[in-house]
Amino acid sequence: MAQAYKTETDSDGSGPERPGSWFRRLLDGWRGDPGIWRRGLVTAGAALLIALVMLFHAQIPNNIGNLGSLTETFLPWLGVFIPVIVVIGVVRKSATALIAVLLPTVIWINQFGGLISDKSGGEGDLTVATHNVNADNTDPTGTAQDVAASGADVLALEELTADAVPTYEKALSRIYKYHSVKGTVGVWSKYPLAETKPVDIKLGWVRALRTTVDTPKGEVAVYVAHLPSVRVKLDAGFTANQRDESADALGEAISKERLGKIILLGDLNGTMNDRALNGVTAQMRSTQGAAGNGFGFSWPASFPMARIDQIMVKGVEPVSSWTLPKTNSDHLPIAARVALSE
Repeated sequence: MAQAYKTETDSDGSGPERPGSWFRRLLDGWRGDPGIWRRGLVTAGAALLIALVMLFHAQIPNNIGNLGSLTETFLPWLGVFIPVIVVIGVVRKSATALIAVLLPTVIWINQFGGLISDKSGGEGDLTVATHNVNADNTDPTGTAQDVAASGADVLALEELTADAVPTYEKALSRIYKYHSVKGTVGVWSKYPLAETKPVDIKLGWVRALRTTVDTPKGEVAVYVAHLPSVRVKLDAGFTANQRDESADALGEAISKERLGKIILLGDLNGTMNDRALNGVTAQMRSTQGAAGNGFGFSWPASFPMARIDQIMVKGVEPVSSWTLPKTNSDHLPIAARVALSE
């Protein structure tokens, strides 16, 4: 009876399909077909182009519409095209395309695969958070309370308006004993602040500050910055010159910092891949890259595509880094936990 059942099942195909059988059928359909090497040449070319862009993005010139910085801002998203190419290669029965797509796959994994895993661990000594609250925010009280719920010991806010500052001060006063606002940026802290002053980032008005936070593990220099916005225009490309000049000025200020423990919080309007931020990124570590889980995209809040809000450190050890829930802003708030050596 067992043999009869087996025979019947094999003959009418109603039995369960064994693992790998679909792959064997695929190979059988391709075997002896010389067209598998001629089909999909355009698709293979697209795969190689993606690989070249990821591998040599630093060589893409910025003198034409800041094309290099624009590419680097959304560089991880080139990986979206990889499964598309795989599907096209299978549908077209193109061995050439499927082999070619291996190259961008390996490069993408090498560049961004480490960001996918969870690298957080340990307790840490200080929790920090930053949020571009949006000048047009219609619920500053709710936004302040939402971000404070992260448990941050030090909180930085950007894009503060003169009218909204009293509201944020009132909403945060119960949790944070110390705070300072300079221009459109502010810092709130559970620990004493000292030597708070504006940082000149070549704008003509204040969008950055520096303060000393007196933590139980010693003094930490905290910088809060909101670099100029960038725009993508059909007639001008990626307009980021003012942002780039401010980034250089911020990097110079940080390089002259007297304290060994430094934390930078803010909206830098650029990603860690963007060469225009080298003045800052070359001397500091991203908490998300070192101790985060995933890419940590923060903008736009409705569908995050890039991490332009940053927490960077120098002389302290990142322990964990994460994105906070959406508020009434067009940015997502972000937070990190760091360890301070005595």
